[in-house]
Amino acid sequence: MYRTHTCGELRMEQVGLEVTLAGWIQTVRKFGSINFFDLRDRYGITQLLFGESLNAKLDAQPLGREFVIQVKGRVTERSSKNKNIPTGDIEITVSDFTILNAAKTPP
Repeated sequence: MYRTHTCGELRMEQVGLEVTLAGWIQTVRKFGSINFFDLRDRYGITQLLFGESLNAKLDAQPLGREFVIQVKGRVTERSSKNKNIPTGDIEITVSDFTILNAAKTPP
C-alpha cells in the first residue's frame, strides 16, 4: 500500500497516529541537522519533519524538489502553525522514507 492517508486529510484529531503518505516534494528547508519538506499530492500539502536520526540516510539518498517519495511516520502537532493550509496544525515526524522516483531539479 502506497499510503494510508492523503496529504490533505490529516488534522489535529489524528495526532499520535502512525501514517504512510506518498507524493511529490514541493519545498525543502534545511535547518542544521533538521530538515523540513512539504509533501503534496492532488488533495493537499503536509509538512514532513526529518530529524537527526535520518541524516545518514538523507546523505546517502539526498532528496530534492519534485522527487516522488513514500514516508512513514507519526502525526505530531506543529510548534509554529500555518493557518494558510488546512493541514497547517500538524506535521509528520518521519521514521522512514523510500524514493519512488527521483527527479532532476526543475528550473
